[in-house]
Amino acid sequence: MIIEKSHSKADLIDLINLLDLKIIYSHQDNKKDLTDKLIELLEQDIIIKDNYYKIENKDGLINFLTKKNPKKILSIKEKSDVMQITKNIINYCKGGFNIDSCEFYNNHKDIADDINYIKQFGDIPSIRRACRLIKLCPTLGTGDFKPLISPQVQLRLEQKKKVKELKMFGLKIKREKIILKFN
Repeated sequence: MIIEKSHSKADLIDLINLLDLKIIYSHQDNKKDLTDKLIELLEQDIIIKDNYYKIENKDGLINFLTKKNPKKILSIKEKSDVMQITKNIINYCKGGFNIDSCEFYNNHKDIADDINYIKQFGDIPSIRRACRLIKLCPTLGTGDFKPLISPQVQLRLEQKKKVKELKMFGLKIKREKIILKFN
């Protein structure tokens, strides 16, 4: 079995930790060491716990590792094109949603087509921002421009949100009347 090269060392470590696989590794191990340990583990019977990758058994794990990493679906050239489209949309939004002053677009249909194309790459923060800003547009805001976010990124975003809510500098805000008396 050969593990697809698009899986990075960090991705493999996350997968090992998430699935609670019985692999002892060190952060000094390189990607080849990790892949060798994974291949060795896959020769045995393993139990896989519930996860957001929807991997249920050993065959599912083998299938996941032999296919291209779902997080790495864009080539460098494609990502640069997607990022340029995203910048154009953000500039349109920052420019007050005025199509006449926008140098990249001639009509709203082109903008809608571009946002529908880039929303499939919702793991990229700039794309999520463009989708959030375009919802404020008076002419396009009614469209379904919700970015598609992978389960692992969604989980990470929810964890960040929880930490932010908990980290209010230890302050508690109360809105009530306070009476001060001076002697």
